Amino acid sequence: MADLRMPDINSVIIVGNLIKDPTFRTTTMGVPVANFTIASNRKFKDNSGSIKEDVCFIGVVAWYKLAESCYENLRKGSAVLVEGELQSRSWKTEDGFNRSTVEIKARRIQFLNHRDAHHEDATLYEHEPIPESSEHGDASHDADVPDQPKSDNDYGFGYRGIKV
Repeated sequence: MADLRMPDINSVIIVGNLIKDPTFRTTTMGVPVANFTIASNRKFKDNSGSIKEDVCFIGVVAWYKLAESCYENLRKGSAVLVEGELQSRSWKTEDGFNRSTVEIKARRIQFLNHRDAHHEDATLYEHEPIPESSEHGDASHDADVPDQPKSDNDYGFGYRGIKV
């Protein structure tokens, strides 16, 4: 039988709120590190049909510029979307006990709280409105598109001239 190899996939995407302010430090080599814990809520129906809520607490570690950005922007209660990978680590406490944890090593963190309206990035989620076409089609829009053959069917996606 052929050797089958599992793909190396270790990917996590989770949304939650910080349970306290992030901690920030630098390694002996001067690399910035931020650590924080998020609470992620999950709603589900139990066997009786009642809606229940469960909270999962997940540790997150961010490095380099991402760590600095977390330190500058995150506080207790901040909402974040974290993309990263799971990692486990172990250590021995000062009193001799072995400890271990599984946490997310962040690759990308999206800050979900609304920014101040005067902030430069406040337009991040704004977009220009899409002009509505008239009942008889939008001739002015079609005229602006050079060399687009007119098709009877654009499959509802605005694609014209697609050969299927």
